[in-house]
Amino acid sequence: MTAGPRTLFEKVWRDHVVAGGGELPSTLYVDLHLVHEVTSPQAFDLLRERGLEVRRPNQTFATMDHSTPTLPAGADGRFPILDPTARRQLDRLVENCAAFGVPLAPLGDPRRGIVHVIGPELGLTQPGMTIACGDSHSSTHGAFGAVAFGIGTTEVANVLATQTTLYRRPRTFEVRIDGRLQPHVSAKDLILAVIADIGTEGGTGHVFEYRGEAVRALDMEQRMTLCNMSIEAGARAGMVAPDDTTYEYLSRRPYAPSGRAWQEVVAGWRRLPSDDGARFDAGVSLDASRLEPMITYGTSPGMAVPVRQPVPEAGSIADAHRRETFERAVRYMGIEPGKPLLGRAIDVVFVGSCTNGRISDLREVARVLAGRKVADGVKMLIVPGSQSVKSQAEAEGLAEVFLSAGAEWRESGCSLCLAMNGDRVEPGQYAVSTTNRNFEGRQGAGARTFLASPATAAASAVHGRIADVRELEAGR
Repeated sequence: MTAGPRTLFEKVWRDHVVAGGGELPSTLYVDLHLVHEVTSPQAFDLLRERGLEVRRPNQTFATMDHSTPTLPAGADGRFPILDPTARRQLDRLVENCAAFGVPLAPLGDPRRGIVHVIGPELGLTQPGMTIACGDSHSSTHGAFGAVAFGIGTTEVANVLATQTTLYRRPRTFEVRIDGRLQPHVSAKDLILAVIADIGTEGGTGHVFEYRGEAVRALDMEQRMTLCNMSIEAGARAGMVAPDDTTYEYLSRRPYAPSGRAWQEVVAGWRRLPSDDGARFDAGVSLDASRLEPMITYGTSPGMAVPVRQPVPEAGSIADAHRRETFERAVRYMGIEPGKPLLGRAIDVVFVGSCTNGRISDLREVARVLAGRKVADGVKMLIVPGSQSVKSQAEAEGLAEVFLSAGAEWRESGCSLCLAMNGDRVEPGQYAVSTTNRNFEGRQGAGARTFLASPATAAASAVHGRIADVRELEAGR
């Protein structure tokens, strides 16, 4: 790594390399290891086979999210876990955390929720950290100026045993977004526009750093949405440099330092932002003021257009492979190229996930739904990202708005993001979803998913068709 001005990523990387580098992967120290029930059972088994302990249990935190039911516990206190595999995963996590001394937020714990929601809200996620988790959307935590990445099961075992992982140094990529977002245009619209612009492979081998006026104007939850979907553009991670918005968010969190220790860590965090003159290996620039609410039309997050614009036509795609992929996607989705999606009938609306299941997302949905009803024939499922978000939404009266509108209000979990525990879209049905992936079958076998912001999802639920929230709000 060269001397002189350094990027945010280079500063964090330099402070965590234990050994190696160059053409070989580096041994990277991991400050925080987040664990859930899906990718951890085999990892703990590997530790048992080798007679190993968890190296740093106090730097590990486990939660239940992917396999958890979203229906509440019954009178007997038991949760309705429909899938036997899910039940085994949850039971194994309890056993493994007890055996290895790993802190766990199990079912019924008020700290529990989606791993990428609870890390920040508990203050476990902090600037300058390296954070690993057996989940691809670990990039979410980069919103705090951390280098956060997903790892596989074998790597989960390695981090548990050594508190390090092998990681090949990525290149750097500046995503500069200047201007200001227009009303009813959100961070979700912004990241869909970025992915549509550079493609799902545009960030391959890089770490994004989001910079510019529009990024600085985002609150922490919006920054998390931005970083969450970095992986959908092929990036290894996404980052936003910490600032006063970051420090204010963390100052209220239970696991954040306090008193003199707080002052000391903030002083260190202030040195993390990229230096003036730091060079990036690649970059792209967008004008936020020109963006509109976005909607996907195909089977990857890169297939997205402004909600009022027509779906592209195959003839506009020069690359033969991409044209073939496009044609397969529109066949699967049953849509007609050259025409807009606006007004297309839908069956399901899902609000939730590690992308858009936070309290600010739910406030936006409640604002759109207030005084309105979900259209007949449409199922709207609202799943908070954590039990803390659920409690806050109920205390603020948001849940009452959802129920009055005819939406279903559930317990926290990944839920319909990946069709778990009975939460799924039926074959052939259309769903508008605030999640991060619209792959074939992602929300259920044969399900067809349009990704959108919480505001667009709520407006579509009211109309029963894909809608432009700007038109709905203009009519108030």
